[in-house]
Amino acid sequence: MTTPPIGPSDLLITYAGPDGFSTVDAISNVAKSNGARVVFLTAQPDTGTSVKYASVVAYIPAKTMANDDGEKERVLLPMGSLYEGAMFVLFEMVVYKLGVVLKFES
Repeated sequence: MTTPPIGPSDLLITYAGPDGFSTVDAISNVAKSNGARVVFLTAQPDTGTSVKYASVVAYIPAKTMANDDGEKERVLLPMGSLYEGAMFVLFEMVVYKLGVVLKFES
């Protein structure tokens, strides 16, 4: 990946449904050490290491693979599908609102 250096005026948005991941932690640590703000989106805010790098932790209340307890009843969206769907809708709305704020017209 090729990107410009992250700095104090930047915002890094990260997410991990269950817990956190070493790659998310590493990237967040670099961003934080360079003065950037870090937003961490998760379905399990009380677990994991990624929250320690975050300026803000946002809770997305959705089932993930980590809390899929294998219910016997049929569920519409098993495993992490509900969380992934919630993230898709959230990011689509963020892009839409950015377009409005930045006065982007297609």
